[in-house]
Amino acid sequence: MRALIVSVLAAMCLTRCQPVERDETGALVSEGNIDAFEIRVGDCFNDSEDLVGAISDSEEVYGVDGVPCTEPHDNEVYALFDVSGNTYPGMEMLEELAYSGCIDRFEPFVGRDYPSSALEVYPLFPTSQSWSRLNDREVVCALFNVDLSRLQGSMKGSGR
Repeated sequence: MRALIVSVLAAMCLTRCQPVERDETGALVSEGNIDAFEIRVGDCFNDSEDLVGAISDSEEVYGVDGVPCTEPHDNEVYALFDVSGNTYPGMEMLEELAYSGCIDRFEPFVGRDYPSSALEVYPLFPTSQSWSRLNDREVVCALFNVDLSRLQGSMKGSGR
């Protein structure tokens, strides 16, 4: 039984503990962990229990399960931007700023206005802890299918 548990943990760690590999353009060419501070526009990633739990509990996201965009995936990063200010604006205000900023950046990436799109957005934004301890101001804008089906390829310029 102990060998089975170790095998399962080792298999889980292969994706979550191993960093992704990128080609000369910066595109992901392997599955693996993308550190939260290494996420780039165009990165594709899958949902994980850790990610969903952190988002629903307003906890810090330390990384995502990256996957090449050529493979079916749950999400794609389409924009990154910094929120200005020295004082943490509070979770509700920061969530509003992040969501609004992501909506503003949606159409230039996808090629379709957000209200008529088949895609949904969700922002990842700093917690009060990462804001104060790490000077984190970055918002990561990700998109996914409204029907929760997996994306295939990049949504850049897709008009979806």
